[in-house]
Amino acid sequence: MKLSVQFNNTMADTLSNKEIKLLNSSKGLVNLLSRPTTSIAKTIKYVEYESEIKKLQSEMIKLQNWVYDNKKRAVILFEGRDAAGKGGAIRRTVEHLNPRRLKVVALPKPTKTQKSQWYFQRYIENLPKEGDMVFFDRSWYNRAVLEPVNKFCSENEYNIFMSQVNKFEKMLIESGFYILKFYFSINKEVQHKRFNEIKNSPIKRWKYTKIDKKAQRLWDEYTYYKDIMFEKTNTKDCPWHIIKANKKIYARTKAIKMILENIPYDKDYRILNKKIKF
Repeated sequence: MKLSVQFNNTMADTLSNKEIKLLNSSKGLVNLLSRPTTSIAKTIKYVEYESEIKKLQSEMIKLQNWVYDNKKRAVILFEGRDAAGKGGAIRRTVEHLNPRRLKVVALPKPTKTQKSQWYFQRYIENLPKEGDMVFFDRSWYNRAVLEPVNKFCSENEYNIFMSQVNKFEKMLIESGFYILKFYFSINKEVQHKRFNEIKNSPIKRWKYTKIDKKAQRLWDEYTYYKDIMFEKTNTKDCPWHIIKANKKIYARTKAIKMILENIPYDKDYRILNKKIKF
């Protein structure tokens, strides 16, 4: 049985045929019927977003196939404040990619052994082999912002990192890696709202950490170190791409677009029914 939404004359006059068609699509109907707080305008925007992201995800499949066939190595860093939407953006980016050719890395607190090693070592161990892509949900830039703000590193350790990071990234680029650095930028009010949503959700509550609890109070300290990070590490070889992330759907589509724009894959690339070698 096919459902459809009937509009009165006044509503129909304000909506285009395209918008009515979007509302009567399966995604539009589900959105309208399952979300009591939604509106027609929000539903139209949501369906348009789903359509756009589907096209972008198709391009990501082409890019991944190109990376694999040409033995390239791609590293994409997702940075930003707590609750900026990094994890959700990564999920939508990799949703339809071959999981055997990519890795999403969200490293836990370093072990005692790792603390005794060169700081970059555990990140190097997670870099992609030829033909693969790696997405870092937070990266070595923890030491540029999160660690000094929360006193997880000494001033000397911080200074050493800042003196080495540009050279480290340049070595990777010279070795054939594609490196993209994204920073998801949100304002203080949006972070506060998202924290409340997380705390009040039985399926998301686990995400709220001790570090999150201090984030609002330490907002200015995060800003201070973030600004230094941009000033010192926004290089010609490896620049920062700042994504306005107050609107999640904008941030997700923007991130995928920037990946597609900055890795020079063949836009007409196709691989159909090709066997994968492991």
